[in-house]
Amino acid sequence: MTDTNSQPPILIISCSLNTNSNSRRLALHCVKHMQESGATVELLDLRDYPLPLCDGGACYADPHVENIKRKIDVAKAVLICCPIYDFSVSAATKNLIELTTVAWNEKIAGFACAAGGHFAYMGVMGFANSLMLDFRCLIVPRFVYATRDDFEKNGLPSHAITERLTELADAVMRLAQQVHSD
Repeated sequence: MTDTNSQPPILIISCSLNTNSNSRRLALHCVKHMQESGATVELLDLRDYPLPLCDGGACYADPHVENIKRKIDVAKAVLICCPIYDFSVSAATKNLIELTTVAWNEKIAGFACAAGGHFAYMGVMGFANSLMLDFRCLIVPRFVYATRDDFEKNGLPSHAITERLTELADAVMRLAQQVHSD
């Protein structure tokens, strides 16, 4: 994929608020790979957008919420890179969806998740089901689940994980291209 004029925009969201985040490392690898493949890609790091908690009211007028909602609305595909806490996506990830709601309508959505242990690999499924059923998202049937053991001492993802991230990124780009070719 090298013709950037025909590439639908892809948004990669790093949902961790942790400064030493493994899920952010997953996001950075995907951004780099997609850029090298010629994709139109943007990284949105939630650390740069202090979001209010969703209160069902005034929160929707927050300037950060409006900005992120526009970015999601323009994107044809979104790759969510998030931590898994207590067998589910992080509260920041869920809050993001609650704040941006209909901007997710009919998006292609993929997942790269980082967790402390091996047992929460299905932690993203409830969230994926919500995107699919509430917003009619097309869920990429390949996701990456990495534990702390999947990162080298220098903090970079292992070779096995980078291969899986590359496959995920390629699947997101391919689906975005196929679904949004006019």
